[in-house]
Amino acid sequence: MDIAKAIRDLEVQVGRISPVQKFLLGTDGSVTQILESITGKSVVIRTLVQKVIPAERETAETLDIAEGELVNFRIVEIGIEESGEVLIYAISHTPINRLSPAFKDDLMKADIPIGRIISQHHIEARREILSARVGPATDEMGRVFGICRNEPVLSRQYRIIHAEKPLIFIEEQFPYNRFLDTRRVIVRTPSRVHVTLIDMHGGSGRVDGGIGITLDEPGILLEAELSPTLSVNGGDPALRERIRSVAQDVLQKLGAGGSVAITVRKSYPSHAGLGSGSQLGLAVARALSELHGRTLPVKELARLVGRGGTSGIGTAAFEYGGFLVDGGHRFGPGGEKTDFRPSGASQGVSPPPVIARHDFPSDWRILLAIPEVPAGASGKIETDIFRAHCPVPLDEVRELCHEVLMRMLPGIASRDLDLFGSSINAVQRLGFKKVELGLQPPQVSDLLEVLRESGAAGAGLSSFGPTVYAVGDTGMTGIEQAARKFMEESGGGTTLITSARNSGAAVRVV
Repeated sequence: MDIAKAIRDLEVQVGRISPVQKFLLGTDGSVTQILESITGKSVVIRTLVQKVIPAERETAETLDIAEGELVNFRIVEIGIEESGEVLIYAISHTPINRLSPAFKDDLMKADIPIGRIISQHHIEARREILSARVGPATDEMGRVFGICRNEPVLSRQYRIIHAEKPLIFIEEQFPYNRFLDTRRVIVRTPSRVHVTLIDMHGGSGRVDGGIGITLDEPGILLEAELSPTLSVNGGDPALRERIRSVAQDVLQKLGAGGSVAITVRKSYPSHAGLGSGSQLGLAVARALSELHGRTLPVKELARLVGRGGTSGIGTAAFEYGGFLVDGGHRFGPGGEKTDFRPSGASQGVSPPPVIARHDFPSDWRILLAIPEVPAGASGKIETDIFRAHCPVPLDEVRELCHEVLMRMLPGIASRDLDLFGSSINAVQRLGFKKVELGLQPPQVSDLLEVLRESGAAGAGLSSFGPTVYAVGDTGMTGIEQAARKFMEESGGGTTLITSARNSGAAVRVV
């Protein structure tokens, strides 16, 4: 293949490829020796898997052997001996009947680099590169390399040819954010379900308060590096413009010179009820502050981007993860707030204190169902809703507080799914959540009933929607199928089974 063209194509997909990365993708030499030259450290092989297996069709075609013929299958990590850092993850297939007994013996000994075996046996061989590509990191690759899920991973496939026949077929992978020649910050955020606002009456001298669940997926993944000009890549035009605006504002408030290049690797829709605005703003602020050598508290990041002025669940999810309850803001003359406003209209108001946080049970699952209906309220429409419907009745606030304190929190703390789920169901008819749900089209309230009737322990509307969520343990696939069937018959929609995230955003500086 034309490796130079392949690398140019990769740069279109993923961004600039560094000289070292180009060398690793295109070299026809010993990768182990090259890594030692690059790092200046001793590089070793750690064999994870080695076994003889029948060749599958695609492998057999690549090696020019019969399907089912025996091959030595090996998975290795190539890394720095001193620190244990994994630099390359490699998978190889070698036809057994093409090996001399001595070569086979050395190959099947643990932790010997293939290049060294070839050299020791004086084998005349050449490397034929078949492909160079990029893909998102899986959970397994995230664990191997210590990177975030969905970070780009570069890979190449090649054959070692001996006597005009393929001797070995190898695939090597390494993270895009390694072997770089620039400093870069990577941020991966969670999302969140917003269960309800607690007190939109204000008679106690406090207002707002929020309850939420941090989600592992969907999430936002972005990278940032210093650049001569401000640029944003990835996502749709609206997302890029939003990031550009946030970045300009943050840079000005930080008094930071220079500009940045930001690349969005993964995102999720705004105004769906999953808190993308808070997570995006906080991710940009964290990346830019880290790039300029300032590690700021999350509360300060929230102040920079104007988040947390009503609910503190988004900022707390970014910082802590888990199941969260915040205590709202002082209300009335001399308080932080004197009227009822959403976060987007509460600039300058600090995020409220987190008054309770618990790990969400790892064996509980959360189904997100997003029907094809108009996006949730935002901007002036959301502000007008707060003004029109607040204060809510005090007796409903009191009932909601009792529900949260005596049923929802004990349900989480004691891992009682039925108690927690029934409490989620109960809050849908109380306080401001009743207002939010009452403003939804009929498909949303009907979808809630479908989820409960299909076996969900509890189901509710997240924030202003349109995302609806259901909580359960086993049987979530059946509940998901019921949700999909209902949405297909009432205009369409999407679903996702996810789990809670009991930690905040992941940040790496490379």
